[in-house]
Amino acid sequence: MIPILFAMPGNEAFTLHLDRAISCEVGQMEMRRFPDGETYVRLQSQVHGRDVIFVCTLDHPDEKAMALYLAARTARELGARRVGLIAPYLAYMRQDARFKEGEGITSAHFAAFLSDFLDWLVTVDPHLHRHHKLNEIYSIPTKVVHAAAAIGDWIAEHVENPVIIGPDAESEQWASRVAKAVRCPYVVLEKTRKGDHEVEVSALDAAHWKGGTPVLVDDITSTAQTMIAAVAKLKEAGLPAPVCISVHPVFAGSAYQDLLDAGVAKVVSCNTITHPTNSVDVAEAIAIAAVELMSILPINT
Repeated sequence: MIPILFAMPGNEAFTLHLDRAISCEVGQMEMRRFPDGETYVRLQSQVHGRDVIFVCTLDHPDEKAMALYLAARTARELGARRVGLIAPYLAYMRQDARFKEGEGITSAHFAAFLSDFLDWLVTVDPHLHRHHKLNEIYSIPTKVVHAAAAIGDWIAEHVENPVIIGPDAESEQWASRVAKAVRCPYVVLEKTRKGDHEVEVSALDAAHWKGGTPVLVDDITSTAQTMIAAVAKLKEAGLPAPVCISVHPVFAGSAYQDLLDAGVAKVVSCNTITHPTNSVDVAEAIAIAAVELMSILPINT
């Protein structure tokens, strides 16, 4: 039987994009909150003996994780042969070390949590820094989709003479991939973080970049403070207003408006998290990755 795809609340539009690329059925599910805040789950489509795929991007993960857990456990209880997750954005990846005494390495804890009730996982550009591969912390098969090619296609079509700029050292892996896809130069700035809402970015020597259009590329834009600090340095260097591209547009609180107010030319993002800036579609690449991963898995993982 063909796989059945369930959209967790808020993921319906992205699931329809996937449905066009995967030969599958889109399942029906009822999910709601009881008055006391507990989650009610009912899978209205038959899952017995079938591959079940849940689609759930994991921004605001604490609000979504329990519902996902209950839905996946319900599918397994009802006889699903395998239960997988397509999570365009994978949360809890940045705390990949114990930076202060008493902290936990929550990226590993969250990985253990998901690995306990899922058979496989597909995601887009997880924030891998001290962990180099997902299988260092996930005990289930995983597949990572890189957005660089799709971002490169968008830049090639919409930006004249682009110069890719990574706002900090951690962004180099994304900036370099995008620059390679576009076949244009790139540079990476240095960042000093002074708190969750305060960062400082190194000065930029713009002598070699005159005449180019700066394109800031990063994987996650949360508070946008890193991007905003980089925008300020570009202005100081006499470069034009940049295009800002984020793989995962988290945009916590007023971050999106703050970035616009900083004086950018345009803000663009991939559709890993629904946001008005979504201009780069990664659904087809995710669908291909999911099909490839399912094809090599045993029935009982």
